[in-house]
Order: sequence, then structure tokens, then C-alpha cells
Amino acid sequence: MSSNIESPAAPPQPKDAATVVLVRDGADGIEVFLQRRVQQMAFAGGMTVFPGGGVDPRDGDADLAWEGPAASWWAERFGADERDARQLVCAAVRETFEECGVLLVSAAGGGAPDVAALAPARARLEAKELSLARFLRDEDLVLRADLLRPFAHWITPKNEKRRYDTRFFLAALPAGQEADDRTSEVEEAGWRTAAQALEDWSAGRCFLLPPTWSQLRAVAAHRTVADLLAAERTIEPVEPELPPGGTIDSLRFAESADYVASMPQNIPRPAL
Repeated sequence: MSSNIESPAAPPQPKDAATVVLVRDGADGIEVFLQRRVQQMAFAGGMTVFPGGGVDPRDGDADLAWEGPAASWWAERFGADERDARQLVCAAVRETFEECGVLLVSAAGGGAPDVAALAPARARLEAKELSLARFLRDEDLVLRADLLRPFAHWITPKNEKRRYDTRFFLAALPAGQEADDRTSEVEEAGWRTAAQALEDWSAGRCFLLPPTWSQLRAVAAHRTVADLLAAERTIEPVEPELPPGGTIDSLRFAESADYVASMPQNIPRPAL
């Protein structure tokens, strides 16, 4: 017997993405590099976020010099297959360079890269005219997976139209490099202690989505970058639940009560 009742549509498949929590030691604690995205961005417009973005299929190109934990190690930590893990690590390195000019590589013979001289290549990467693997081969650079640490794994709720399966990486700012705001995707960027960023959120001076808020709390629990990098973590995926028509304060995840309690009263709460 046929039925006229339509089955609910399957949720959109989340796209793989990588986000990098870039840190350095400051006088008042660990500082993080944060960006406020332009309002026109299709995802997280106006939000304060860490550098990051979607995986480029070319990020899986194995023909590049690689130092540090192999793709199999990252696959185990992030619950991914080796190709996806390779893409995620490469996306983390590429996006960090594109969005804030920090390059997690070394010269093939050892030593630091000349980041300023690589500005034209950075623009070509951002315009997707150049793949990360081609860039590294052309410039004789080695990807430094050992400068990254696995940090977290968040998945956008099933009833969101635009979904991402995001792995968060942790990286210390390499010596001699500076992070900048020279990308079209952000209105402003800079360093703040994790504690200050959380205070700014509670005071209504910035807007933090739950994954950003959660990682800032994790950073603020440590006194130095060395302690933060050395901490052992088991990465479990977090996929918040969102009731139909729910607002940002109706998201449900392990820390959601604390997130809602920290939320400023003067922010809009549009349906997600």
C-alpha cells in the first residue's frame, strides 16, 4: 500500500574543514590569534573565529615533503582514513598561511622559510590558483606536521543547511614569524589571551560560536604554551543537537549549560 507521507530529507553531508588555534605565550597568559569574519561571509559572518577553512581536494596530494607524524597517526587521532587525515593536515597548513601569513613549514635544507618573499604565492593559494603541494615543491619547502597537535573535533548539527566536519589543530607561533590580518575574509584580527576573549564574549564585545568558545576554555586552563602542547587529549567528535527553529542558546552539547550561562544578554538570538 502506497503512502503520501513524505519521508524527512536526509541531513546535508558535512564538508571536511580544518581550523588552527594559533597560540603564543604572553605576559598575562596564553594568547590566541582571533579573527572577526566579515558580515558578508556565508558561514559565521561577523563571528570571532580561529583561522581555518574547508578542505581542497588537492590537499590530498601525497607528492610533497612531510616531516612529523605520518597521515596514519593523524587518522587514528581524528577518526579518519589516511587520505582524509592527510587532507586535513594540509588544509590546516594552507589555511593558516592564507588567512594570517603564518607558515608551518621549514626550508628543505633546514631553517626557517622567508615568509615575506612568499607573499605572491600566498595570494595564489588564496585564489585557488595554486595547490599546497605545488607551492611546497616549487619553493623547496617541507610541511611540518610536528608543529601541529590534534585539539578537537566538531560537527555542525544535522538540521543546519551548511554543515562542516571540522578538526581543530593546535599550533604555537613559529619563532620569527608574525600573524597578520591581510585576508579579504576578516574585518579585524589580533592576539588576545584566551581569558580576555572569553570575557569579551560575556561582555557582548564579540560573538563566539560554541566550538570557538570551547577551545578558548581549553586554552585558558593552561598557564604556558609548553603545558598546552604537552597535554594529552582524546579527540571525541562533538555534534550539538538543535531543535527545529532553535536559537543559539538552545544548542545542546556537553558544555552547553556553561555556554548559555556565559552568553551576554544583549546579543540577538536568531533561529539557526
